[in-house]
Amino acid sequence: MTLPVTALTAAICGLLLIFLMFKVVGQRVRTETMFGASDDEKMKMVRGAHANLAENAPIALILLAVLELSNAHHWTLTALAALFLIGRVLHVYGMYQHHAGKTVKFRQFGVMGTALSILAMSVWTLYLVTIGNLLN
Repeated sequence: MTLPVTALTAAICGLLLIFLMFKVVGQRVRTETMFGASDDEKMKMVRGAHANLAENAPIALILLAVLELSNAHHWTLTALAALFLIGRVLHVYGMYQHHAGKTVKFRQFGVMGTALSILAMSVWTLYLVTIGNLLN
């Protein structure tokens, strides 16, 4: 396979997205809410967790694919993909903790892991594009 890190990351993101989709559907059934979030706080939370993954995963996967196609260092790329995925899982767990009135730490760590991984991949891509264009 040409893009094993990207493929594995995309597959895990897909499974997490389906899991969150079922959480939203379950909450819709419980609250009999067909559209939107109504006034239900848990509905807002599960929709937010699902939407947040749907918003962040595409750019992370694009950056992973671009880097992998550029023959970026495999293990560094794998570490960044793992950081992104751990960040996403922590964010979801943190959303549930925060909704239950508990700590926001996990949500914050999740946001930081996601942001750091996307930032690192963005800077790495910019570096490769800049160096590649300067040398050609």
